Amino acid sequence: MFLDGWLDTQAAPELQAELEKLGENVQNLVIDMKGLEYISSSGVRQVVSAYKKMNGNLTVKNVSESIMNIFKVTGIDKRINFQ
Repeated sequence: MFLDGWLDTQAAPELQAELEKLGENVQNLVIDMKGLEYISSSGVRQVVSAYKKMNGNLTVKNVSESIMNIFKVTGIDKRINFQ
């Protein structure tokens, strides 16, 4: 899954809808944030939701320094596999 632009209160429902489409047979998920410029608390909630849906089998890669700082402040960096 690739994310770009802004993951904010307007875009978070789109990510939520995509996550809901994932079938039970999907057991691992990789989110590529190479093009993501901004993430709000709504976006962070959707990433956490993906983590829970995948039973922890979530990898997030290509995270910018500014967005990674948000994950560090919230402590999420300690749970999710970042590459």
